Amino acid sequence: MKTGTHREKRAHRRRRVRSRVKGTGIRPRLSVFRSNRYVWVQLINDETGHTLAAFGTRDLSGPRTATAATIGEKIAGEAREKKISAAVFDRGGYRYHGIVKAVAEGARAGGLKF
Repeated sequence: MKTGTHREKRAHRRRRVRSRVKGTGIRPRLSVFRSNRYVWVQLINDETGHTLAAFGTRDLSGPRTATAATIGEKIAGEAREKKISAAVFDRGGYRYHGIVKAVAEGARAGGLKF
């Protein structure tokens, strides 16, 4: 059985997820990064290497899952303004629960399809 640090294991999961997930101009990649304090979400076009929209919880207060859902709704609203209706979800090596799940559900509530 392989052992490694938490950081090494997350990096391995992140590489595995990113090998399968690619964003385009029509269907960008919705990337989630969470630190111990904040959550950042970006819509990325991997073909051109441009970030189309980005939001973070730095300016919001309250429970982290609630603010993560708000960020998901904001990114979905920005995507609507740019005429983007679908995205590919990139969980960034994190498990799909808690904050990451709240971002995804918030984006779905805002009208973004995965």
